[in-house]
Amino acid sequence: MEPVPYLDLKAQMRPIRAELDAAIARTLDNCSFCLGPDVVQFEKDFAKLIGTKHCIAMNSGTSALHIAMLLLNIGPGDEVITTPYTFVATSWAISYVGATPVYVDVDDATMNLDPKLVEKAITPRTKAIMPVHLYGHPADLDPLMEIAKKHNLPLVEDSAQAHCAKYKGRSVGAQGIMSCYSFYPGKNLGAAGEGGALLLNDDAMAARARALREHGSTVRYYHDEVGYNYRMEGIQGAVLGVKVKHIEAWTAARQRVGRHYHELLADTPLQLPREASWAESAYHLYVVRHPKREELKKYLEDNKVGCALHYPLPLHLQKCYASRGYKKGDLPVSEKSSEQCLSLPIYPEMTDAQINRVAEVTRSFFAK
Repeated sequence: MEPVPYLDLKAQMRPIRAELDAAIARTLDNCSFCLGPDVVQFEKDFAKLIGTKHCIAMNSGTSALHIAMLLLNIGPGDEVITTPYTFVATSWAISYVGATPVYVDVDDATMNLDPKLVEKAITPRTKAIMPVHLYGHPADLDPLMEIAKKHNLPLVEDSAQAHCAKYKGRSVGAQGIMSCYSFYPGKNLGAAGEGGALLLNDDAMAARARALREHGSTVRYYHDEVGYNYRMEGIQGAVLGVKVKHIEAWTAARQRVGRHYHELLADTPLQLPREASWAESAYHLYVVRHPKREELKKYLEDNKVGCALHYPLPLHLQKCYASRGYKKGDLPVSEKSSEQCLSLPIYPEMTDAQINRVAEVTRSFFAK
């Protein structure tokens, strides 16, 4: 049998290669290497797709999260409530401004921030709530927004994995005061390198974000505040400008793969991803859970089926945050998920034969 790769970016590139070559050639001809017209056009296209007034393209999703904290004037002594079960960049942004991440456990079904636990974590030092739409599945935004409004707190959406995901029919990324996206190559909408964006509706905040990403400057060599070199490269804008035209079709294809897995793996002992009734997941990842995760991983790899571990140690137990004083057992759902999670192959170009092969090998592990 042919191996099934965990991720196949080449399969995505092949049918759009001519479009990409033409777009990159245009950027090279124009010598528009930092920001430039391709980035500006992508900003317009992506803002329209998500449903916000402004999109500020940056060099990474991490940079977008950092700028979000700066726009909210969050700093030393402040706290931001977030999830421990995500990529570390969510917490880096909080730490970069000298604030403290306060971790709240996740919901067992969606592995997103549990709204029932958030309000208990609010203190006089809390300055924002930052949920993550993990693996492409929306966080439960309405109760989170209600809590944020009650306590006069901004809600920042970390939408790095959730391009085109929907919550109750509404696009995620357009619900909180602002949202942050990543265009890392493996994301649903990936650049040919690093990339990110901050999306929001407030004109003044958008203007400040644009200045902050360009050394704190609106007029060259004049700097109104300490800024950063967070500009998106022109070539990344060109690549994303091509890919954004395909993202809705790619999302539908990912959803097809995810639902096919649901059917084929329903009667196995695995805990499968559960799509809430109010959610349309973007299926960035398809993460199953089982106590024999390591054995299953080895079995899949031995049978030439790709798989991956995402977040095998939650952030509250990471060495870099040891000073926060969390201990094992404090956030049990996150910890259990980290110990049992395994990501199966999922990408828009997966064939039925590949999906069936992954399911067949997975099922045979439990049958042996």
